[in-house]
Amino acid sequence: MKRNWKKVRPTSLLNSLELCADHGREQRNYSVERIAEAMCEKTHHTIYKYLEGGTLPLIKLRAFEDACGATFVTRWLAASAGLLVIEVPTGRAGGAADVLSLQEILNDAVGALLQFYQGKVSADEVLASVTAGMEGLAFHRENVKKHDQPELDLQ
Repeated sequence: MKRNWKKVRPTSLLNSLELCADHGREQRNYSVERIAEAMCEKTHHTIYKYLEGGTLPLIKLRAFEDACGATFVTRWLAASAGLLVIEVPTGRAGGAADVLSLQEILNDAVGALLQFYQGKVSADEVLASVTAGMEGLAFHRENVKKHDQPELDLQ
């Protein structure tokens, strides 16, 4: 079954590194060898060492996340410092699919809270769900704020 990458939230540094590598493999069809090549590493064994021990040098973080096409390590670092991270909204009009996606994320967060208070799920799972909901709401808040003056799509 394919993962819904919009809902995935890392729970630790090692988990965030693994999620980035998994995202590269599933979404870009990049092997660890290909990730190493995109990062200009001499050997793919270095990437395996980073993944095993969580020892990725900070100077190589952006290259790793760019190669994998995901920002799970950056998101985990921010969340572990008590910060909320959202993608920069452009002010573009959203559609029904965007709002339905937000509603699904918020429903998952409320469901996780209910299950947590019944002792059925761990705190890490609930924190990931609630954080996803908060990020989704914050993104839409900023997108609405910029709606009158949208940014150019330069990417």
